[in-house]
Amino acid sequence: MWLYALRRLILTVPILFGVTVICFALVHIAPGDPIQNLLSPTASQADADRLRAAYGLDEPLPIQYVIWLGKVLVGNLGMSISDNAPVASEVVRAFGNTIVIALISVVLAFVLSTIMGAIAAYKAGSIIDKAIIAVAVFGISVPPFWLGVVLVIVFAVDLFWLPATGMGSGGSQGFNYFSWHDFQFAVMPIIALALPPLGIMTRTTRSSLAEILNQDFIQTLKAKGLSRTRIMTHAIRNIMPQAIAMLGLQFGYLIGGSVLVETVFTWPGTGFLLNKAILSRDIPLLQGTILVLATAFVLINLVVDLAQSMIDPRIKRN
Repeated sequence: MWLYALRRLILTVPILFGVTVICFALVHIAPGDPIQNLLSPTASQADADRLRAAYGLDEPLPIQYVIWLGKVLVGNLGMSISDNAPVASEVVRAFGNTIVIALISVVLAFVLSTIMGAIAAYKAGSIIDKAIIAVAVFGISVPPFWLGVVLVIVFAVDLFWLPATGMGSGGSQGFNYFSWHDFQFAVMPIIALALPPLGIMTRTTRSSLAEILNQDFIQTLKAKGLSRTRIMTHAIRNIMPQAIAMLGLQFGYLIGGSVLVETVFTWPGTGFLLNKAILSRDIPLLQGTILVLATAFVLINLVVDLAQSMIDPRIKRN
């Protein structure tokens, strides 16, 4: 187990290196000049060249990459062009806001999908099964940003039950997730983010459990007189490695794929920050945000692989 973990950690290094190359290349391939956003209409070419030199954008791209990678390795993601603030501090603050609602969303989706999938598998072919499948298909099919708009219209505009956008008057500073006064701002973003993984994991759980319940060892357990609850417990235990893998993947997708949802709710997370960086063509901020999101996704997959081996010793890692 420890040898496998060490091997996976070593293999993560070239993956992360490839992430830095792709991140740097994609940002610079995109059209537009970030320096033009900082210049006044009356600025001269000399002013533009001076600013470009100040941000290191006058060097050849390979030199820029080496300089940027060297700074990244010591935790320096550069300075934001639009805000003139350290990129690392902005990304860390935004990442904290994103990871909390993403974690709550995926845990909520995991718990509900396990319950709904188990009920659907046990009642396979019934009206309850078809209703749960319909809910799952709805969750997979509905765009999260569209659902976010609908939630705002219904619960904020029509019913006045929840605030529409933001994190309150205090912003992310001092935001308390254990206080309803603050947490109410996170309710609709969490619902919008939780629905797609709920649909995906419910269908996966239902199909896996339905297959397990038809296997011979389940018939043996029934013949021995075990209760329905204990039989379902054994069946659910057998799908846990697959469920954990799905949980980790969905968590990674929520962290990196929350751009539109956070934009709809003006939630100051990495998605909102990424959208801001794209619109302002802020290269350091864009690179830093993408790099942190990609690194988080790679590390989450690493943790999932290790967790699968620990949960199910039958899984052999070579």
